[in-house]
Parts: sequence; C-alpha cells; structure tokens
Amino acid sequence: MKCLGTCIVLGVIVLASAANLNLHPLSDENIALINQKAKTWKAGKNFEMKEWDRVKKIMSGVLPYTGERKIAKAQPHLEIDAIPESFDSREAWPQCESLKTIWDQSNCGSCWAIAATAAMSDRICIHSNQTRQTFVSVEDLNTCCYSCGNGCDGGNPDLAWSYWNSSGIVTGGLYQGNQGCKDYTLIPCEHNVDYNTRPQCSSVSSKTPYCFTICSDRSMDYKESLTFGEIPSYFEEEQQIQLEILKNGPVETSFTVMDDFASYKSGVYQATSGISVGRHSMKILGWGVEDGTPYWLIANSWNTDWGLDGYVKFLRGENHLKIESNCVAALPIL
Repeated sequence: MKCLGTCIVLGVIVLASAANLNLHPLSDENIALINQKAKTWKAGKNFEMKEWDRVKKIMSGVLPYTGERKIAKAQPHLEIDAIPESFDSREAWPQCESLKTIWDQSNCGSCWAIAATAAMSDRICIHSNQTRQTFVSVEDLNTCCYSCGNGCDGGNPDLAWSYWNSSGIVTGGLYQGNQGCKDYTLIPCEHNVDYNTRPQCSSVSSKTPYCFTICSDRSMDYKESLTFGEIPSYFEEEQQIQLEILKNGPVETSFTVMDDFASYKSGVYQATSGISVGRHSMKILGWGVEDGTPYWLIANSWNTDWGLDGYVKFLRGENHLKIESNCVAALPIL
C-alpha cells in the first residue's frame, strides 16, 4: 500500500508537469505558473491568446549572421574600476530626445532596425554635445537594406550597422512624426490587453513597405539627408558594454527570446521557460541593481504600455540568453 501511495503521488506530479508543458504561453494559467517560478520579476497579461502567432513574429525579428565579428578590445582595469553601480543614459545626456523615445514596431518584425537606428540617433546627439536632435530612419533601414534581411520578416543587427557605414541611412522618426526625410509608415498598434487606445495589431499590415529613395517631405533631398557611422564594433563582455555606453552611448543587443518574455510586467527579467521562439533585438541604455540583482536597463519597441513604460530590466552579468555576447554599435560620422 505504501508503494501504491507513493506511485500515485509520483504519477500526479508527472501528469501535472506534463499538463504544464501543454499550457498556452499567454494563458492565465501559464502566467500564474511563471509567477510561481520567477523570483525577481512579475508576469501579467499583455496579449490575448489568439494573438500568439503574431506575438511570436514580433519577438523573433533577428536573423542569424555568419560573418566574422571584430570584437572590441578589452579596456584597462583602471577604467573598469571606475564603472558606477548604476547608470542611465537619459540622465547622463538629458537634452537628447531620442533617448527618451519608446518605439512601436507595429505588426512588423523590425526590432533589429528599430534598436539599431534608435542607438544611432542617441549617439548623434551625444557626440554633438546634445545639440543635434537627429532621428535616423527606421523606415529607410527596414525597407531599403536588402543585405540586412527581409524587413518586417526579420533582419540582422550587425548588417544594419555595417549598412550605416557603407551606404548611409536618411533621417526620419516616429509614425507621422515629421522628424526627417522618411518617418516610419507603420501605424502604432495595441500591445496590451488592458488598453484600447490604438488599432488592434492583428488588423495592421505585417508586410514590409516599399523602398523609396525620395523623402516623404519633398522639400528635403534624400542624399543630403543621409547619415553615416564608422565601422561597427562588437562587444561580448559586461564591462566592455558598460564602458562603451559610458563613453559613447547606448548599444544594440539581441538575445534568445523565451515565450515567457511576452508576459513581462516588472522586476528583473530572467527566463522561467525553456521554450525559445527566436531572437529579439533591443537597445541597452544603462544598468543598475534591484534588490541585490544586477540588471541592464533596456528599451523595447512595443510602445509604452508594455513592461515598465516600454522598458525592461534584464539580468546582467551572466550572459543570460546571450544578452551580452551580441552587442554592436558604431560612432557617428558628424
């Protein structure tokens, strides 16, 4: 009887575990399970279950790159010792409007292009002593860089920064932002079930817009609107990344995204799920420590009603989900 009782208990556990594996990633039951497992962050409902296929697309906009990466040279220990416990680019360069901007990629897998051009815009402002409020065009990069990938069906961050160096990217900002030659043409859509202030993302086109080599504002010249960057550098270690941000501004990163990331609300994110849905790209602009857990401060591109007003705190120092081994950036040519 003792053996029978033990076997029944073990059987229930196995069945429960099997059932958990079959939970829908966006279901209330799965979110409750995430919150049982997560020790440093809170999950909540951001998307409807019926949107899962669409959500997977906006979480997997990074395509692989097989080329050789030039890794940035490690910094002297004297500089490493001077790294502060916390840093926020928005506070260090308060006059830079791009640093305060949270993007909305709409129903398009353009995270790779948004994180790249957002960091490029930041760096133009930073290296002009906060005098140039230039937005580098997501639209131009996403639609015209054929070597980068497939636009709304994904692209590669390394190739985006190389394209900035070789071909240049025109100015342009948010949807209907009147911020340069080519603003983003994909309308912001709703990324949070608790709000209903924008069109539902499922009703918005997911196709890559056409590439036009003319400015939307016909009074502007396309070639004269081009911005350029130097040859990109790559960073693979926590302290290298921190020093780069301290000196030159935010960097782009990409990471292996797990299905629980879609339900992030607050705290320091670290995956509770082992189910990968692809790779996602975001912009690192700082770091800190929350309740003893070190984190990166990162801007996502799902508007301000996702996460912490559009931001996420992400586990730092352990290369969690390859967050630290896929950073790229370049200096602007002013």
